[in-house]
Order: sequence, then C-alpha cells, then structure tokens
Amino acid sequence: MKTLFEMIMPNMFSDFFAAHTLLRALFNFAVVTLIAVAMTFVARKIVDVIIKFAVTRTKTKWDDVFFNHGVFSKFVNMVPALIFYWSAFSFDRGSQWLKRLSFCIIILVLMDILRAANKAMLEIYDSFEISKDKPLKGLMQIVLIIIYCIGFIAMVSILLDKSPALLLSGLGAMTAVIMLIFRDSILGFVAGLQIAANNSIRRGDWIVMPQNNADGEVIDIALHTVKIQNWDKTISNIPTHKFMEESFINWRGMVESGGRRISRNLLFDVSSIRRLTDEEIEKLARIELIADYIKAKTAEIEKWNANSDSAAPVNMRRLTNIGTFREYAKQYLRHNENLRQDLTLIVRQMPQTEHGLPLQIYAFTKTTEWVDYEAVQSDIFDHLISTAVFFGLRLYQQPGWHDIQVVAEKLNEKSNAKSKETDKNA
Repeated sequence: MKTLFEMIMPNMFSDFFAAHTLLRALFNFAVVTLIAVAMTFVARKIVDVIIKFAVTRTKTKWDDVFFNHGVFSKFVNMVPALIFYWSAFSFDRGSQWLKRLSFCIIILVLMDILRAANKAMLEIYDSFEISKDKPLKGLMQIVLIIIYCIGFIAMVSILLDKSPALLLSGLGAMTAVIMLIFRDSILGFVAGLQIAANNSIRRGDWIVMPQNNADGEVIDIALHTVKIQNWDKTISNIPTHKFMEESFINWRGMVESGGRRISRNLLFDVSSIRRLTDEEIEKLARIELIADYIKAKTAEIEKWNANSDSAAPVNMRRLTNIGTFREYAKQYLRHNENLRQDLTLIVRQMPQTEHGLPLQIYAFTKTTEWVDYEAVQSDIFDHLISTAVFFGLRLYQQPGWHDIQVVAEKLNEKSNAKSKETDKNA
C-alpha cells in the first residue's frame, strides 16, 4: 500500500524526499492534521445544525436532554482519532504506536460520551415521581466507575499489547489494596442499595441528625455523600454509609400524615391550685365552652355530697380551678379549626416537679408547614396563658430581677413600718 506521501507528491519530488524521512513524516503528519481539522469542522456543523434542528422538532424531551448534555457533540471528538487511526499506514515508523494511541483516544472519547449519557439518563429519571422514592444517583455513579475501570484496563492493555485477562489476574492479587482505595465507594454503594430498598430517605425529606449537625432537607443522594440543606441555609455533606450506621430522624411520616404534633407543657404554681367558691363557679359558668361541663359536674357533685354522711370539708367534693381550666383547655382545642380532630387530642396532668404542676397540651395541627405550624401553636398558648388568671391560677417561672425587686421593696416597707411603730411607742 502506498503511503500518503507517495499518493500526494509527484514523482519528481520522491527522489528529493527519499533521503529525508523526517521531512516526509512531518509532511504526512501535516496532511493528516489538515484532513482531521476539516472533517472535524464538517462534523461539528452537522451536529450543531442538522442534529440540533432534528432534536428541537421532535415532541419528546429526552433527545433534548441528551443534546444539552453534549452526548451528540462529543462524538465529534472521535473524528480526529479515527482519521489518524486510518492514516497510520502513511507513516513508515511508529505506525503501530500511532494506532494504539488513536485507539486509546477513541476509548477516552467513548468514556466521556457514556459519562454524559449517564448524566442525561439520570436527569430524565429524576423528572419522574418515582425518583423521589427510588433515587438512582449512587447506582449510576457505580456504573460510571465500572465504565472507567474497563476503559482504563483496555487502554493499558492496548498500549502494552497485552491481554486484558493478564491485567485482571494481576489486579486480583491487589484485592486488598483495591478494597482500601475504593472503601468509601463500596460502603456507599451498599448503603445506597439499602436506602433504596428500605426507602429510608429520599430527596425532599426533613432529616434531623444531631451527631452530624444536620437539621434540614435532603437535596441530593449520591454514591459517597448525602447533601442536606439545613434551615440556616448551610449545607451538610454526610457520608452515605452513615445513614446505615447511625440513627437519624426522618419527618416524612409527619408530612405525609397531614398533621404536625404539638406537645408542650404549661407549668402551674402548686400554691395557686385550690377549690372554687360558689361565686367563682357562677362566674365561670358564663363561659360558653365550659357552661355545660360546669352544669353537669355541679349536679354530679351535689348528688355525691347529698349522699355523704360526713359534713367535713375534706370529705365533700368540689370543683377545682385546675380541673376546670383543664376542661376549658380541652374544649378550646376541640373548637379550634386549625387542629386535627381525628387525631389524638389530650390535655393531661404530668407528674409534679420542682417547677410546679405541668399541664400538657397534646394535639396535631392541620398544617405541616413550619411557619404556619408555629403560628397556630403560638396562638393556642397565647390564649391559654392569658386565660389561666381567670381561673385563679398562677404560672410558674423562676424568680427574675423584677421579682427580687418587688420582694425587696415589700421588706423595706415592712421594716420602715416596724421602725415607725417602735419610735411611736418610745
């Protein structure tokens, strides 16, 4: 087969360049390069004009995604390598090495094409609703790693002119080293499979992981890390395998249930808890929410007391301010349109502590949005805290500067009055 130099150059120059092999090699290289540049330019125009026109005219959006990720345009990068591979016969020396290098470049371009196709397919998959339950980003990254490994093994075998099986047998002896190098990838892959199988986390979930300072929404699940955007807009990158090794809280169930729990206590000063007088009962009976309760409870107590043999006050039943307030709080929650009435709703006393008697409000809001939830919860406790005084109850709080100042003033007044009385007697 004639070389490219012999096909292009006239016979009159053959004798001149016959003794100048370096010049002939440079000439061949220059000609092949010009052909490669021209063909690449033509191929680029075909992709930019014809393929782009065809892609934009189709109804499906999948080809648009592949085009935007450069899957079609990256094929153009293979044209120069193919031309040099097919023109290797034009070089007297080094033609085999040129073929090998061209073949390696073709493999590199194929790996880049598969990488772009991998990202395009992942973007298409993420557009479906199922991607929230079954994220595949970690699995696709594993596929990409396998492609890279196969590609690099093929390139090394081509450059060394050795069978890939020989290289793979050598890698078998380095299993321990490979396990150490790809430890995080292996752990992440296994964790990704478990996460997908158990549906433990998905994008959009509210995750709380205190040991990793994470409290926010999952925005990405990858092979090595899970990205969580915290509520202060910081980003926490947590290794994927940590979600199989450590505990975390997923608030997805709360969101899917359509109700968010309120569980908060009101602390009452025990010294303010007492029985109600007749005047107080009459006054509280005017409150619409507990009017029927007071009427029914009063009749029940009167019947009980009428059958009692002892007239001692301790043996007589009577309405208490804490019990009446507990019923009022329950009725107030029952009539609150922002709360779920089909879920648990309780107003209960908790065990007494050194801080007083806790009265727990346990209910579920109709909204799960953070801002709206806090607004509903705040409105409820604003009302209950301000209403407790009408039942003769005092909320407990540790003494502050104002309390100390009031006590000091009273002690000072008492001391001054005692001094005046002493002076008067003297």
